Amino acid sequence: MLIKRFVSVVFGVCIVCVVNAQSATGSYVNNLRNELVKTWPHNRTINIVFHGHSVPSGYANTPVVNTLGAYPHLTLHAIKEHYPYAVVNVITTSIGGEQSEQGEKRFKKEVLTHRPDLLFIDYALNDRSIGLERSLKAWEKMIKQALKQDIKIVLMTPTPDLTENILDENTPLAKHAQQIRDLASKYHLGLVDSYVMFKDLAKEGKDLREYMSQSNHPNAEGHKVVLKAIEKWFVSR
Repeated sequence: MLIKRFVSVVFGVCIVCVVNAQSATGSYVNNLRNELVKTWPHNRTINIVFHGHSVPSGYANTPVVNTLGAYPHLTLHAIKEHYPYAVVNVITTSIGGEQSEQGEKRFKKEVLTHRPDLLFIDYALNDRSIGLERSLKAWEKMIKQALKQDIKIVLMTPTPDLTENILDENTPLAKHAQQIRDLASKYHLGLVDSYVMFKDLAKEGKDLREYMSQSNHPNAEGHKVVLKAIEKWFVSR
């Protein structure tokens, strides 16, 4: 019953248009969900890897690191609430201050070695330092390496930076967010559009400072916003 209800929620709620495109051919993570409901002795360890910069690492008001309050570990907690028989590892291969070119250089040795069943990539905040063209190349290199190993990938648009106006479509972050959406569409990947979720909050009149521990790092409430988008891949509320 859980799986039946979950499928209807996944396809009834638009994480972003990429999900709608995938719904025509079946759920992107259907095989993974099937693994999560298996019981001993038929189950196995599921590895979910979060690759990126300071946000998935859990950096709050630097140098404080709130690991257990960051969206990777919130994801683990949410999955375990709904899949009590699953053996799940959440692995963060993220490094604070890193951009995607640096992440790509260590991708094979430090990410693919974990043999992820599902891989999340979150680099856009720091990719502003290298620009759209260079970040595009780095993201594509990581995507292609993972796809060669049949790894399911979910790309993530950035969380906010309060030094930019999230309602402005022409900011660097807005452009990186769109590039990530385009990559998800091009390679038929999953997408968590954190940027649009925070943008919607701003449109509703919410003060985004309430979701941030500093200008570029979400606080616990900010990470819960991201979790809502991630959670829809796994569980229903």
